[in-house]
Order: sequence, then C-alpha cells, then structure tokens
Amino acid sequence: MALNTQALEERIKKATAQVLRVPVEKIQSDSRFKDDLGADSLQSVELVAAFEEEFDIEMDEDEATKVQSIKEAVEYIQGVMAA
Repeated sequence: MALNTQALEERIKKATAQVLRVPVEKIQSDSRFKDDLGADSLQSVELVAAFEEEFDIEMDEDEATKVQSIKEAVEYIQGVMAA
C-alpha cells in the first residue's frame, strides 16, 4: 500500500516528535533534525530505528546519515518503500 506524500510526512513528523521530544506542531517539512530540532548523534540513530519500525523498512546506514531534514526523510523513505 503506497502512502501519499502528506500521510508519509505526517508519520515521519510524529515519529520525530516522539524521539526528539519536540511538539509535532513545531516540525515543518524543511525542519532539519540537527540544526532545527536539536538531534544529537544518538538521537539520529534512534530516528533511523523509529522510521524503520514505523514503515517496516530497512534503511542503509550510510544513506540514512545523509538524510538531514523531514523533506529528505520523506524522499528517502518513499524510495525505499518503492524499491
């Protein structure tokens, strides 16, 4: 079942809010995990795990570290789910 981009983004925002303990209303499409939302390296790893669990996917570790924002996460996860 393919998710539309908006539904996918909402689920990513929700997972991000839980991991980073940030109100979901403060998370925008262009929010960057480290610069805007304050993620540290441990939380970055936790985010990958949360996305993998949320979408039942496996993210390539090297590729996942290149994902810096909500928008990039949407694009990356769409690509993984389509593969």
